[in-house]
Amino acid sequence: MPNFAGTWKMKSSENFDELLKALSVNAMLRKVAGAAASKPHVEIRQDGEQFYIKTSTTVRTTEINFRIGEEFDEETVDGRKCKSLATWENENKMYCTQRLLAGDGPKTYWSRELKGDELILIIGAGDAVCRRVYVRE
Repeated sequence: MPNFAGTWKMKSSENFDELLKALSVNAMLRKVAGAAASKPHVEIRQDGEQFYIKTSTTVRTTEINFRIGEEFDEETVDGRKCKSLATWENENKMYCTQRLLAGDGPKTYWSRELKGDELILIIGAGDAVCRRVYVRE
């Protein structure tokens, strides 16, 4: 079983603004979110298939606690409440679908994959795909 546990710092980010555009976030909020999310601090605790992930930025901190294969409450990148379900896509990659509880919007999801010393986070909304690469601190 892969070990996602640790503290992670972002090494690179691609298409974050495009992701926010796909979620209909206005230009002013995209600018603030882009600046705040440029240096997120991620803490992951793992006990088998039980995960706790805390992502902290200067503007917002999110925490999720889930078990692979069990639905849990979460918020999309733009703050809408959803039900999420994470499953193993392969031995080093989890994939999570998100189902909005109210309103309309593009299909959203995320995945986290360990590749060597890096953690690859993919966040998708409709056709927009954001790729963020993290390294252990």
